[in-house]
Amino acid sequence: MTLELGPLLAASIAYLLVLFLVAYAAERDIIPSRVTQHPLVYALALGVYATSWSYFGSVGYAARHGFRYLGIYLGVTLACLLVPVLWRPLLRLTRELQLTSLADLLAFRYPGQSTGTAVTLFMLAGSLPYLALQVRAVVESAKVLSPSASPTLVGTSFCAVLIVFSVLFGARHLTPRERHEGLILAIAFESAVKAVALVAVGLWAVSSVFGGVGGLWAWLEAHPEAVRQLQQPARDASWAPLLVLSCAAAFLTPRSYHVAFTEAPERDALSTATWAFPLLLLVMNLAVPVLLWGGEALGLPWPADFHVLAVPASRGATGLALVAFLGGVSASSAMVIVTTLALAPMCLTHLVLPLGYARGQPHLYGWLLWARRLLIALIILAGYGFYRLLDTRGPGLVDLGLVSFVAVAQFAPGVLGLLFWKRGTRAGLLAGLGAGALTWGVTLVVPMWASHDVVSWTHDVAVHLGFPEDEPWGFSTFASLTLNALAFVGVSLATRQSESEAEAARACTRETPSLVPGGVEARSPGEFRERLAPLLGEEAATAEVDRALEGLGMSPDERRPLELRRLRDGVERNLSGLLGPVLARLTVEEALRLGPGTRAALAEQLRFVEERLRDAREAQGPVESVRRYLRRILEDLPLGVCAVGPDGEVVIWNAALERLSGVEEHAARGHPLAALPQPWGPLLSGFASGERADTETRLAFAGAERTLRLHRSRLTPDEEGGGTAQGMALLVEDLTERKAVDARMAHQDRLASLGRVAAGVAHEIGNPLTAIASLTQNLKYELDDADAVKERTGLILQQTRRIDAIVRMLVGFSHAGTVGGETRPFARVEVGPLLAESVALARMARGASKSRGVTFEHRGPEGLAVLGDSQRLEQVLVNLLTNAVDASPEGARVELEAEAADGQVHLRVLDRGHGIPVELASRVFEPFFTTKQPGEGTGLGLALVAGIVREHGGTIQVDNRPGGGTSVTVSLPAARGAASTARPAPGAIT
Repeated sequence: MTLELGPLLAASIAYLLVLFLVAYAAERDIIPSRVTQHPLVYALALGVYATSWSYFGSVGYAARHGFRYLGIYLGVTLACLLVPVLWRPLLRLTRELQLTSLADLLAFRYPGQSTGTAVTLFMLAGSLPYLALQVRAVVESAKVLSPSASPTLVGTSFCAVLIVFSVLFGARHLTPRERHEGLILAIAFESAVKAVALVAVGLWAVSSVFGGVGGLWAWLEAHPEAVRQLQQPARDASWAPLLVLSCAAAFLTPRSYHVAFTEAPERDALSTATWAFPLLLLVMNLAVPVLLWGGEALGLPWPADFHVLAVPASRGATGLALVAFLGGVSASSAMVIVTTLALAPMCLTHLVLPLGYARGQPHLYGWLLWARRLLIALIILAGYGFYRLLDTRGPGLVDLGLVSFVAVAQFAPGVLGLLFWKRGTRAGLLAGLGAGALTWGVTLVVPMWASHDVVSWTHDVAVHLGFPEDEPWGFSTFASLTLNALAFVGVSLATRQSESEAEAARACTRETPSLVPGGVEARSPGEFRERLAPLLGEEAATAEVDRALEGLGMSPDERRPLELRRLRDGVERNLSGLLGPVLARLTVEEALRLGPGTRAALAEQLRFVEERLRDAREAQGPVESVRRYLRRILEDLPLGVCAVGPDGEVVIWNAALERLSGVEEHAARGHPLAALPQPWGPLLSGFASGERADTETRLAFAGAERTLRLHRSRLTPDEEGGGTAQGMALLVEDLTERKAVDARMAHQDRLASLGRVAAGVAHEIGNPLTAIASLTQNLKYELDDADAVKERTGLILQQTRRIDAIVRMLVGFSHAGTVGGETRPFARVEVGPLLAESVALARMARGASKSRGVTFEHRGPEGLAVLGDSQRLEQVLVNLLTNAVDASPEGARVELEAEAADGQVHLRVLDRGHGIPVELASRVFEPFFTTKQPGEGTGLGLALVAGIVREHGGTIQVDNRPGGGTSVTVSLPAARGAASTARPAPGAIT
């Protein structure tokens, strides 16, 4: 049974039109996104790996090499098992860096135009045999059904139709970085057609040729050699080369890489593809033995490669033969379309654009689109030309495909180094690729045209090493990959890695980026557009900057240096998808230069770590839990936290600081400290540049005045192992409420002290009142004696002034040192009067001390002074003195002395009491801790004393005296101008 060429061409064109309609419906959203984005569609699209080699050639390969044809399926299964360690990292890099091809990926990791050019040229050369294979498969399959068909006419017609449909399918978008959902759905549809056609022909062969499954088993029992022909080659030869080649080809061929990574859907589909893709290939491979045995049972004269057509055709099943033919057209056309769509942007980016033709194009997008369409046509015609050169002397379909597979495998060392070996260099990659390409050319490409005598030495070497003579690709795989890997590793170790290579290696292995010096010279997105316009044209410059702004969620009015640096990186990533990573970097470096004097990458490091931990697959595990825990601690701290980078820009601004300042994080992050809103900018920038690492200040904002304590922790060169400082952390503590509480407690303690003073006050005031009464009574008898009246009147005034002094002292002591938390300003306090007044108050507060014979003594040098609040310092000494009286035995003496040393004034209270046990000495300043009997003390006195001393920048220490008693020393900073050494003043004993 034969068919005319016309119906075959008409059916092929009609079938391709159906594919176009499927793609068009998806692009127009007639087919919903839940279908086009479905993981199974992605898995079926990966079936583009199965070309006419799998569709036609597997039967022929099984006829010669038995069950080893399953190596195609097993290698892909192995590749799918490596999805977590290979596919996912490559997909992440492709998306994050907008790398649209394997050449872009390698050119990013091993920076340099030479990398992209070499990879593109070798990829193009390695793909030509495979393109020729598709043309040959269609031509020869057409001759099976229509022996009179002209090979030239079929080949040229097929290529012309593919050029048209390739342009319509995949060259419709302005840039290759846009996902072609219609194309992927059409490719998935083609994969389904291939699988259905093979299974249908296989089932038909079982029922029609053998009469059912029972007939098939009967035929196999009658022809045991048919099974042995499949088993014997699988036992005698190695599977390793085919497994290695098919594993690498599963994701490194241009078509597979394009579908797997460039066209991958937004939702995670790799998990589904891990099992669905191998399952699709398994279904297709199950039909191969049946078709082989069917052709042998029928004694068909055609090569086994085309049994899928010849079996139904020989039995008059015209419709099924046509379906099988369309399945072959589907396999070939899908490969050619996707391969050219992958190779055309690669050639444009790494071969054409470096020549400078696109520089300054006013309509860059249109120019690139038409250039890509022209390259699609040229690549398809080059594949046809390669087919014409092969003529009929070329190898079988599978062997021709393996020539391309060996070429593609040469990129495996570079890709593995990209993911797992940071030391790899561009020189090493080019050396390895050159060695592998040379070996591939000598062992596989040259023998296609050279005579046997020219290449016999390669056959001799292969046989000597144990490789089959009829499988040159096995030896070529071993030799080329070995030399490639050795050259890659050896040259990489022998050459020095550049800074750009090291930075790219860190990006590929997801390490924290280094601190790259410089901030962007352009100060706004508008200036970005102006500087890019001479290189890209105004249309493309505007579109690329706007796209980067939208992708990063930035405002067009952005001015923050750190955010502008992020915008620059976003523009470079976008241009990488349009022009390739090399030209994108050159364009951005020329138009958006970095200025000296800043190091703007610290915040990017923190952002990078945050995003990496958030997006990692272990996000559900302990690493993510720890990240969230630490982040929650930072956000929930009651202290305001502001981290500042080495360039003075805010990196962290936590929630507590947002609430305190009223400045939101997005308004602070990325800004220099000095640029923050008033009054925070001047306050924090001044403190950050000051000498003190801890200070307390008052700040008026939001209609109120608050007391703040600022702490600073600077990362020093010693902490980071040398080098310059890397920024600082500022802590902002709001003390307003605590100050208010402390003030109320101190005032309450004063009132309690006044109650204790009451008895002493009655005695102190009673004495002068008695004297005044007596003098007044005597005065009426001495009215005639003027001198006596004058003397008595003077005595009365003297006693009155004494009462006034006592009352003033008590009133001053009763006043609070702070009101509502507002500390009175510090002033110079003379130590001598402070000691005298404190002793007088203590004596009145402990009037009972006179009955016990306890006396007071105070002494200190003249001219000694401190800076502070006299009332609060007086409260400190009165509390310490009254405690000393309570602890003293009868007849004891309590001493209060002052001395100056090393810029400090030391006030010391000494008693001869029972002392303080060593185990309690560290607790005496705790609130509510007391050694007195219940009802005799609250335990707040010494806690308040310690707080007041700390507010004055001093310290307090309790020690036991030799021979018994306690020494309490208060050390305060001396006021400027105070005597450091002075003659002691006479002591006062009362």
